[in-house]
Amino acid sequence: MCEGLTRRHFMAALAATGGLATWMTPRRLSWAARGVEGSPLRLLFYTDVHARTEWETPLALARAAEAINAQRADLVIAGGDLITDGFQSSAATVAPRWDAYMDMHRAIKPEVHAVIGNHDLVAAIPEDGTPPSHEPRAIFLERMGLERTYRSFDALGYHFVLLDSVQVVGGGLKYQGRIEADQLQWLREDLAKLPPNTPVVCVLHIPLLTAFYAATKGATAPAPSNRAVVNSREVLDVLDQYNTVLVLQGHIHVKELIRWRNTTFLTGGAVCGKWWRGPWHGTQEGYSVVTLHQDRVEWEYVDYGWEARRPEKAALQTDQMLPA
Repeated sequence: MCEGLTRRHFMAALAATGGLATWMTPRRLSWAARGVEGSPLRLLFYTDVHARTEWETPLALARAAEAINAQRADLVIAGGDLITDGFQSSAATVAPRWDAYMDMHRAIKPEVHAVIGNHDLVAAIPEDGTPPSHEPRAIFLERMGLERTYRSFDALGYHFVLLDSVQVVGGGLKYQGRIEADQLQWLREDLAKLPPNTPVVCVLHIPLLTAFYAATKGATAPAPSNRAVVNSREVLDVLDQYNTVLVLQGHIHVKELIRWRNTTFLTGGAVCGKWWRGPWHGTQEGYSVVTLHQDRVEWEYVDYGWEARRPEKAALQTDQMLPA
C-alpha cells in the first residue's frame, strides 16, 4: 500500500460501509480476497485503446506495448474499444485503425484475451451512407481469431469469463449495455461446472457497476443505458453465487474501484485517456496491473508516459461525450 492509504485503514473503511464503497483511488491498493494457494497470478488489464492513425497514435500504441511487456505479466486482457468509431463507420474506413491496433496487439508478448467494445462493432449503424453490416461483430472475431464474443478459460487456478456487453438498439443512444438471455444462460451453465470456491474473474466492456455519473452529475444521477449494463442485477445474481473476486470493466475512461459484498469492480482507465486529448477526470493514459494472491488482490494503475498530441480543434466523437 502507498500514497497515504494503508491496507488496514482501507479495509476498516470498507467494513464500516457494510456494502458499497467507491474511491477516487490512489495509484496502488490491495484488499482481501479468497484466491488460490501457491504462486500469485500477475494480470495486466488495458482497455479503451481507440486505435487510429492520426496524431502519432501508432507511436503511442508502440510505447504502450513496450510498457506492458516490461511488466512481465502472466496474462494480458484487453477490455474493448480497441479501435475508434467502428460502430458508425464502414469496414473500409476502419481497416487502417484495425491494422494500427493489431500492430500493438502482436507486439505484446503474453497472450492477449480481448472482450468486445461498442467501437469494435463495425458498420452497425453507418453514418456515411454505406449499408449496415449483417454481422457487426465479424471483423472483431476475425481479427481476434475467435468463434464468438463471449467465452471462458482457466489460468493458474482462476476461472475467467469474458462477456459481450454491447447490444445494438438504434435510436438516439444507438446501443445499450446488456447481457442477452442466451449469454446469461451460458454464464449460468459455465459457472455451474466449477469446483467449489474456484475464484472467478469476470471481464466486460460496459460496466456492471459504476459511480461515475453520481460523482460527476450528482448523487442521484443515473447512468444512461449505453454507459452501464441495464440488466446488471441479473448478471450479479449469477456471479454472487460463486467466489467472484474481481470484475474488470472499461468504457468510462476513468480508474475506479468499487467493493460490493465480496467482489471488487475495477474500471480500468484508458490507453487513450480523453480520446487522445490527455487525462480524463484525473485518469492519465494508462493500464492496470493486478496481482491475484491467495489472500488478497493488489492493483496499480500505470501511466505509460504518453503526452497528448491531438489538436484542440479536433472534435471529440459525439458518441463518447461523457459529462464533464
